[in-house]
Amino acid sequence: MNQNKILGAALAVWCIAATGCSNGRTEPAAAQATAGTPAGGTTAPVERVRLERSALPQLVKLPGQLASFEEVSIFPKVNGYVTDVRVDVGSHVKKGQLLMELEAPELQQATTQAKERYAQAKLDATISEQNYERMRQAAETPGAVSPMNLASLKAKADADSALCNAEKANWQMQEAILGYLRVTAPFDGVISERNVHPGALVSAEGRDSKPMLELRQVDHLRLQVDIPEGVAAGLQDKDTITYYLSAYPGKKMTGHIARQSDLVNSTYRAERMEMDVYNHDGKLAPGMYADVLFDSKGNPDAFTVPKTAVVTSTDRKYVIAIRAGKMVKVDVATGNETASKVEITGDLQPGEEVVAKANDETAP
Repeated sequence: MNQNKILGAALAVWCIAATGCSNGRTEPAAAQATAGTPAGGTTAPVERVRLERSALPQLVKLPGQLASFEEVSIFPKVNGYVTDVRVDVGSHVKKGQLLMELEAPELQQATTQAKERYAQAKLDATISEQNYERMRQAAETPGAVSPMNLASLKAKADADSALCNAEKANWQMQEAILGYLRVTAPFDGVISERNVHPGALVSAEGRDSKPMLELRQVDHLRLQVDIPEGVAAGLQDKDTITYYLSAYPGKKMTGHIARQSDLVNSTYRAERMEMDVYNHDGKLAPGMYADVLFDSKGNPDAFTVPKTAVVTSTDRKYVIAIRAGKMVKVDVATGNETASKVEITGDLQPGEEVVAKANDETAP
């Protein structure tokens, strides 16, 4: 009887121990199932976002500056001495107005000589032409003039005429060069720089030196801004631009895109755009800094996701897509963004799901 009680107690202890061991082996499996990671290696349930194509409008603020619509550095075309400077820094000039005069006696002498040579060549050509004409009339009488003599006179008349034309061209060229001694304004504007004074020797070969004068157009200006290539693609001519000048805080100004360079700067990955600014009251000046604001319409072919869905590493930028129950890294490019969302493009399809909050350790 006592042996049966002892054996029963031993069986009870063994059963309790076996039950405890069995429970210890199944609890991790239950936890795994709860976490959603079956033995097949599928992903654990994480917060996801379904992809849909949608543009993300954004207000973009970029630096810009005003520049002259036209500006020119005036260098001497010929060597000479400055005899008169009729303008100074800040002078408003009109197109064709005389700015300064140079003196070059050797050019004046060369022009006079060219004129005299032309006059002599013209006289010789006239005499040769008259001789030929008389002989041609005489040749109408049979046997009066030999054909050889007539042809010789014709050749001399033609040669003298050609020489006359060459001397005339040379004289006109010298006249044109002499005209470079008078420096005139190529357009309406303001003199922004003056580097010469009467008596100075200026040289046409000294292009590496400072210009004699700087002329800038100020009643018509360009507002220049470099726009990132991803944003520039969504802008077109005539789009409205808002800007504020540092010189006039709080004063809102508007305009329209007038020109696009159609060239992306390889250093800054940006495209230059310009708008026309008219400055008839003279309050604006080239070089003024501007804060340029415009609405970027976004890319209608892009997907909009939370910014936390995009992982940026040292060598790539990607999202983690859920495909066939597995996590897959997909490289993307980003576009417009707000405080919480960002546009992405890449090898993705509408309706796919990506991890909403991803990092380098999210994917296995």
